[in-house]
Amino acid sequence: MKKYSVLLIGCLISVFISSCKQKNEVSNNTIVSEKKNKINELIHQLNNPIGSEVLVISHRSDWRNFPENSLEAMASSIRMGVDMVEMDVAKTKDNHLVIMHDRTLDRTTTGKGLVSDWTLDSLKTLRLRAGTGVPTKYKIPTLEEALTLCKGKILINLDKSYEFFDQAFEVAKKTGTTKQIVMKGYNKTVEQVISDFGTKLDTITFMPIINLDKQSNALQIIDDYQTKLKVKAFEIVFSKDTSKVLNRFSQIKNKGSRVWVNSLWSSLNAGYEDNEAIKNPDSIYGWYIKKGVNMIQTDRPELLLNYLKSRSLH
Repeated sequence: MKKYSVLLIGCLISVFISSCKQKNEVSNNTIVSEKKNKINELIHQLNNPIGSEVLVISHRSDWRNFPENSLEAMASSIRMGVDMVEMDVAKTKDNHLVIMHDRTLDRTTTGKGLVSDWTLDSLKTLRLRAGTGVPTKYKIPTLEEALTLCKGKILINLDKSYEFFDQAFEVAKKTGTTKQIVMKGYNKTVEQVISDFGTKLDTITFMPIINLDKQSNALQIIDDYQTKLKVKAFEIVFSKDTSKVLNRFSQIKNKGSRVWVNSLWSSLNAGYEDNEAIKNPDSIYGWYIKKGVNMIQTDRPELLLNYLKSRSLH
C-alpha cells in the first residue's frame, strides 16, 4: 500500500511541476508578446501622422527623478508610460559610444574635461550627478546598454549622433533596435541625408529639424522632404509664434508626417513651455494640440501625460 501511495504522490508532484512549467512558459510568452505588441503599436502610431494620439517624448529621460541620460532615468520613463526617450550620444577617446549631452563631463558627472579625452574604462569610474549637482551612485551608460534597456519597450530618439551614425547604427543592429530609432538632423538637404544614410533609411526613421527663425524657406524644405523622402515627422523650432508654418500643421500631417515640438524652454517654442504649463497646462499643451501638434518633447513627462489622458489623447 505504501508503494502505491509513494507512486501516487510522485505522479502528483510530477503533474504539479509540469503544470508550473507550462504556466511559466505561458507567462513568459505573454510578456514577450506584450512587449512586441507595445513597440509595434508605438511604431504604428509614429507611422500614422493623422492619428488622434499625441506621442510624449521625455527629454534626456526622467531627469527630475534620476540623473539625466542615465539608465535609471530611461527605465523610469518606460514605467511612466512615455512613448519615446531622447538621448544624446558622445564618443570616447577609445571610440566607444556613450550617452552624454555635454561635450564635457563637468556639469553632469564627478569628472572634468572633454568626453573625447577619456577612455570608456575611465568614464566608468565616474558617477553621474543629480539635477542638483549632487553625485549619485549611477554610472554613465554606453549606447549599447541604453538600447538594450529600451529594446521592445519604447521609441528612441538619438540626438547629437549624426556625424557618427554609421557606428551607432551598428550598435542598433546588434541590439535589434533599429526600428525603434528616430534620428534627427538640422540644416541637411534631402540629397545629403540620402547620401549619408543610404539603405539605413529602410529601417530607421529620419526626422529633419526645421528652425522657423533661420529657415525662411521652411515650407519648401518641408515639401522637399515629404516629396522625396516621405519622412514620418518634422521637429519644428520657433522663438516667435508668427510664422505661417504654425498654421500649416494639418496639411503637413495629411501629407504623411507627424509634427514634433519642444516644450522645454522659450527659445524653442515662443514661450509655450513646460514651466508655464504647471500653472495652466491647457494654455500650453492645449495650444499645441489646437495647432495640430502630435509629438511633444517635454521636461515634465508626468504632467504632460496626465493632461493628455484627461483629454483622451494618450
